[in-house]
Amino acid sequence: MKCPKCKKEIEGVPAISRYDNKTQICADCGTREALEIIGESSAVIENVIDKIHGIKDTIRTK
Repeated sequence: MKCPKCKKEIEGVPAISRYDNKTQICADCGTREALEIIGESSAVIENVIDKIHGIKDTIRTK
């Protein structure tokens, strides 16, 4: 299934959009929505997403 927001394939368990509480979205878009809602800048949001991806990469290589 593809994420309706970013059009990327959803891996694992989908997140639920905070905007309508029903649309299934990918984890990255779910994180973006959560940080947007609390007023974080797009630079901070992308930094957080990059850090999450780095942690996932580290876990996969162990």
